[in-house]
Amino acid sequence: MDLQIHSATDRAAPAKYRKVLTPWAVQGNLNPPIIERGSGSFFFDNHGKRYLDLTSGYVAVSLGHGHPKVVEAIQRQAEKLCWTASSYFNEVRADYAEALSRISPWPEEGARAHFASGGAEANDDMVKIARLVTRRPKILSAYRSYHGSTIGGSALTGVDRWRDPFPNIPGIVRFFAPYPYRSPFHAETAAQETARALDHVERILLHEGAANVAAIMLEPMTGSSGLVVYPPGYLEGLRTICDRHGILLAFDEVMTGFGRVGKAFASIRFGVAPDLLSFAKGASSSYTPLGGVLVRERLARFFDAELFDVGHTHAGHVLAVAGGLAALQVYEEEGLFERAIEIEAWLREGLGALQAKHAGVVGDVRGAGALFGLELISDPETRAPLVGWHHPGGSGPMKRFYATLLERRVHAYGRYNIVLVAPPLTIGREELAFGFDALDHALATLVPRSHRQP
Repeated sequence: MDLQIHSATDRAAPAKYRKVLTPWAVQGNLNPPIIERGSGSFFFDNHGKRYLDLTSGYVAVSLGHGHPKVVEAIQRQAEKLCWTASSYFNEVRADYAEALSRISPWPEEGARAHFASGGAEANDDMVKIARLVTRRPKILSAYRSYHGSTIGGSALTGVDRWRDPFPNIPGIVRFFAPYPYRSPFHAETAAQETARALDHVERILLHEGAANVAAIMLEPMTGSSGLVVYPPGYLEGLRTICDRHGILLAFDEVMTGFGRVGKAFASIRFGVAPDLLSFAKGASSSYTPLGGVLVRERLARFFDAELFDVGHTHAGHVLAVAGGLAALQVYEEEGLFERAIEIEAWLREGLGALQAKHAGVVGDVRGAGALFGLELISDPETRAPLVGWHHPGGSGPMKRFYATLLERRVHAYGRYNIVLVAPPLTIGREELAFGFDALDHALATLVPRSHRQP
């Protein structure tokens, strides 16, 4: 996730920090900030320097850092009970599951919740649940997607992010989803993109055998592997295809859930109800490790007579769900699901101005709610990516870009030539302006091809 940060501080960190293997990074020359505390939209290093969290960590800390109501709820639960087996009933688990059912995409039918410790684990479990219910072996997963770093999540992920020599599991079938800015279907309009993308899925089902497919799984809008918002009619078309063939529609809402795009879940904002959805990140604002799967009631009833053969030692960990329940209460009390719509207007205005100013390197600005992305290019005429998709983001231009942001005390991340902008839902407009200013300076370090010396 572009963690190749080598110039955050002039002083080398003590050797003990190298005892921790830093995820997604070559270990040798790392020297990032040492983070000690957080407050609101900012976190602070051990020298007292303050950094704006422009991407809510990894699109996770949606309430900002240190919201007192969530912290207090976790403390109260810790004083009472820190862990109990998932085979026992527990009040806070039940309260949280009931609240999730209420805000789910199936308000009348309701849902049941299975809990996990994070998004990748939840996606693994969602696949297992789909196969248990349907007794079918295959899962369709999109190229240009991200579903986590477990073996199952890696197999479901549709980009070459992993250097694991055995990232696949049996039954995963790929398909191309729409990407209007770089159409894989050579479409000239949004309507063409939708129609051709849906025809493509039907053709794959024809060859794979629709009766063999348990679920079509995708993010309702992609996150770190492209930040693509699908054209009108696409998700609705997938719903129709699934209904026709008895296939489950499974949404990975790990990144888009809990108000990130302007409703409790993206499936609600986009008006397409799946059969299962996975969640994590914003569920507890990442104050506790929490993820899970929501299963609509009509499917969940299957397990009233059949073994629910899914579970973990930390499934429904009481500290984790206490953090989730408190976070959900804050989201609703402070109107933060809806506030993402207000932030969306700020992002469209601010990022649009940056695109106009840096037209040579900002090819596209897209997103929904408080989840936006900049697609960086090297040539406006050809739309050539600033760095290729075989570069995870550690290339020279992107290293320079993120280093400049960090020098200006702003944290952001992305993948390849995509930069994510996903601030906490509690951010103020002046704080966001500080982030736009840092992005302005960082974009100025990227020289478009037309301005390079021969």
